Amino acid sequence: MFTGLVQGLGTLQSIDSDKLRITCLPPSSELIMLDLALGDSVAVDGVCLTVVDILSQGFIAVASPETRDRSTLGSGAQYVNLETSLKVGSKLGGHFVTGHVDGTGTLKSAVQTATSWEMIFNTASAQVARYILSKGSIAVNGISLTVADCNPEGSCFMAAVIPLTYAETNLQYLVPGSLVNLEGDILGKYVEKFLRLGAASPEDLGWDSQVPRSLENMTSTFLAEHGYL
Repeated sequence: MFTGLVQGLGTLQSIDSDKLRITCLPPSSELIMLDLALGDSVAVDGVCLTVVDILSQGFIAVASPETRDRSTLGSGAQYVNLETSLKVGSKLGGHFVTGHVDGTGTLKSAVQTATSWEMIFNTASAQVARYILSKGSIAVNGISLTVADCNPEGSCFMAAVIPLTYAETNLQYLVPGSLVNLEGDILGKYVEKFLRLGAASPEDLGWDSQVPRSLENMTSTFLAEHGYL
């Protein structure tokens, strides 16, 4: 689990069909390497990878063919965003990011304003678009961003990126057409599933027949009768 608050940049090099060499760049390399251990999870451009070897200024990670196909890791990105996994008790300044990207998108435009960079992204993936909504959270290359606006389908959205985030992540290197990894808010995915299951009959799901058939029937009276209040 990650927060979407990038700790530094690195470079990526493919060294085998399933292995990647990630070199951490200063000045944040010490932060990434501080207590890195074999088996640790690191978000590389928003993709959760497992450390299988530790180098003096970086690490080797395994990326399956599916991971490469679903993300930008197979496209030879020059700079990648890095974040080590969330530790118990750490501050959660972004939002919960799993590192399991839903798909990719492209940068449409980036315009600098007096207070931010207004960046517009497109995605052709319905799996991504379904979780994008105005004022919701989205991870772009592992960066926790807030959707400022989007079209009804969610296939085009805009995020206002503060100068600090822009300058310290690989957003600064993107040009129109650049591919990015996208991960929707995991909370929205669970809500969607609960609503979908709520529309099905308890018998179809193998549940007790007393389970309410919709969220509207999940009343305080029902909860009290079944020992939840």
